[in-house]
Amino acid sequence: MWLRLLLFIAILGLVEYYSFIVIRSAVRNLPSIWRIGVISVYVLITVLAWSAIIFFRQINWAHLPHLLRNLSIAVILGMTVGKVLMTLVMLVDEIRRIALWIFQSFQSPTTVPMPDPKGISRSTFLTRFALLLGGFALGGFVYGVKNRYNYHVRRVRLSFKSLPEAFKGMKVVQISDIHTGSFDSHHAVERGVQKIIDEKPDLVLFTGDLVNNKSEEAESYKEIFARIKAPLGVYSSLGNHDYGDYVEWDSPAAKKANLDRLKQIHAEMGWRLLLNEHVELEKNGEKIAIVGIENWGAKGHFSRYGDMKKAYEGLPEKNIPFKMLLSHDPSHWDAQVTPEYKDIQLTLAGHTHGMQFGVEIPGLKWSPIQYMYQKWAGLYQEGEQYLYVNRGFGFLGYPGRLGILPEITVFEFV
Repeated sequence: MWLRLLLFIAILGLVEYYSFIVIRSAVRNLPSIWRIGVISVYVLITVLAWSAIIFFRQINWAHLPHLLRNLSIAVILGMTVGKVLMTLVMLVDEIRRIALWIFQSFQSPTTVPMPDPKGISRSTFLTRFALLLGGFALGGFVYGVKNRYNYHVRRVRLSFKSLPEAFKGMKVVQISDIHTGSFDSHHAVERGVQKIIDEKPDLVLFTGDLVNNKSEEAESYKEIFARIKAPLGVYSSLGNHDYGDYVEWDSPAAKKANLDRLKQIHAEMGWRLLLNEHVELEKNGEKIAIVGIENWGAKGHFSRYGDMKKAYEGLPEKNIPFKMLLSHDPSHWDAQVTPEYKDIQLTLAGHTHGMQFGVEIPGLKWSPIQYMYQKWAGLYQEGEQYLYVNRGFGFLGYPGRLGILPEITVFEFV
């Protein structure tokens, strides 16, 4: 434990050292008063950022003015990522210097090439490049705050051989990871809900995390989400944040009461919460099934409240040809669904948020979350089975979206 702590402190020290070197190099040609001023501001912001990180749990972020809270978190994340990028660039320069020194140590003094007086040195170029990367990271995370309600509708056409004819052409909307505890604008959320309503879906499915921690977070938004209706119904499941596992409770009874109230809120919104159970949808005498389980995670230390055997009880005997599964955590698909439940044609998940940070352009899809979750956003297929991972309607932690926008998924079954 102590060795890990020392290693962590050493890495942090290295990051802060190189970041300071980059900033000092950037301002060295400024007048003395400006140079001292810029460095002082940088040091002050760094100290404040580390104080906020160290005392994160002691700060009542929810009661801070929204603008101050959002900008503070964006700056802290932007500076952290920026400093890491600057350090990586500077380490490249250090490796280059060491390699050059080793090479020159084996050469005679007369064969050492003289530096080119024109242009700038490689070290200066790399230092400026490091500063540019750091600035882009900081600016990007601040800019991303404005995207937290920039809802993006993604359309997916799916064809299944086993889908009954009566359900072909069905439009299904999936939303996930609402996280009402992070919201700071009822009007903005209403715009997102209206986008769902405008789609006129036949069926709406929600795959968990209505709140961050406590049911009370959803109270002022339940009337907005209650506007979501569909002829075949609105069905929901629970995510890892819905159980209140990440806050301290006065007693187990208080924690249970919180979860009970959250379940009641689902009912008050007109959402049929599926708790390790399944329902049948019938149209023109033909049926499909929706299976909903509680949270079941195979990665990290996320809870496993889900029980597929219980949810499946009695279903095989009904000979329903098409089944959809609501399972919050996408790691459940590889761990249990595809090996054991090959008659589930479509699994809908969320959970990852796409880390709210990444790149999605033609030919390139990347986010740091992919190093933990191989299936982290979009559509995946194995044989005749599909998994779709929604990028999340809300946000958590970082009050923004950078490259990975909040998502409303519209499926058309053909």
